[in-house]
Amino acid sequence: MNKYSLSGFAVAVVLAVMSSCQSGPKEEQSTTAMPKDSTAAQTLQPKDTGFAAVNGLNLYYEVYGEGKPIVLLHGSFMNIPLNWAQIIPLLAKDRKVIVAEMQAHGRTKDIAREFSYEYMADDVSGLLKHLKIDSADILGYSMGGGVAFQMAVRHPEQVRRLVVLSGTYTHDGWWPEVEAMYSTMNAEMFKGSPIEQQFLDQGNDSTQFPAYLKKVLSIDLKPYDWSKEVKSLKMPVFMAIGDADGVRYEHALELFRAKGGGKMGDMHGMPHSRLAILPGTTHIGMMHKANLWVPMVTDFLDGDLNAPPPSF
Repeated sequence: MNKYSLSGFAVAVVLAVMSSCQSGPKEEQSTTAMPKDSTAAQTLQPKDTGFAAVNGLNLYYEVYGEGKPIVLLHGSFMNIPLNWAQIIPLLAKDRKVIVAEMQAHGRTKDIAREFSYEYMADDVSGLLKHLKIDSADILGYSMGGGVAFQMAVRHPEQVRRLVVLSGTYTHDGWWPEVEAMYSTMNAEMFKGSPIEQQFLDQGNDSTQFPAYLKKVLSIDLKPYDWSKEVKSLKMPVFMAIGDADGVRYEHALELFRAKGGGKMGDMHGMPHSRLAILPGTTHIGMMHKANLWVPMVTDFLDGDLNAPPPSF
């Protein structure tokens, strides 16, 4: 398979990254001298940036705003500006927004360690300890959704409320064609793409790009099933997927039912957890529908989950 015969999802990933790299109107860009790959260069300045030494990794992070803390966890091959540039300003109005770049992504260099959801969840736990934050709301997108699930499973005392956008808690939570696609992807498909360029811009050796790609993809080539642990989580969970996402509807519904959903709220009361299937929304498109899901997330994080259902 050559780079011109990519699977549909691989094409979507490349196009999405290219779209995310586009600059906004000049009048909307900050004139403050900031690194070109910093979210602050496009929107607002972080209150804190740095590297947290956690589990043998130097984890890059940025902190924006003030208020209740929320951690945003990016998707595969993404970094802070590519995934969150448009989202941070919306959430940082009244929250402390903590964003990090996971192992082998962005400014966080890879180490000789397996690439896994569990290890990355431990890294997030270490970051919160580094920042002296006892607990926070956790929001993960795609790969970051898997990290978020594992953060809640492995470190529940550090998670207040959990939000997962287009993520899964079992390997077969994806549609079969999506799960089958992972094994077909290779470095040649991404030759000359923004994903390869981002890798090179961080000072990496170009000959290591195939190994990097293989390592990141390896996380979805190994079967996993956290159903028992995730369905037993005590904290409220909000799971959102698109109606044209890569995540199966039944996968999201199964978790929602396990968390108290699947009943008429007018009769039984409202569950603490929530589910949303956004109309006209693909997996990549989830980040373009912030106008839909950010208000839902805000209501979930700030709302009284014990309030009675509305009445006439």
